[in-house]
Amino acid sequence: MADQLDDKFYERADAHIHLSNDQLDGADGQMVNASMIFATARFNAWMSASGFDSGEAMAAKREETIEYFVSGYRQMLEGNIDAYIKNFDAYMKRDGASDE
Repeated sequence: MADQLDDKFYERADAHIHLSNDQLDGADGQMVNASMIFATARFNAWMSASGFDSGEAMAAKREETIEYFVSGYRQMLEGNIDAYIKNFDAYMKRDGASDE
């Protein structure tokens, strides 16, 4: 993952979250989540491919590339789950609405 966050990091992340929240209207939450995971994986694969000159070169770094993204996702997921555990009542408003 990026070593340093730029000024627009959270703004971009929030835009993706807002899009997914908008898609929840009339859709199953698990399907919206699956779509977001697929889109992230597809974008990660494209970003990876753009750094190689050939499929063969990309194949040679396949496991390293996957580990990079999986470990970065795990770190971000753990941080967000810990934040939700710590702030559960504030994040999961008891009136049925949630921010994310």
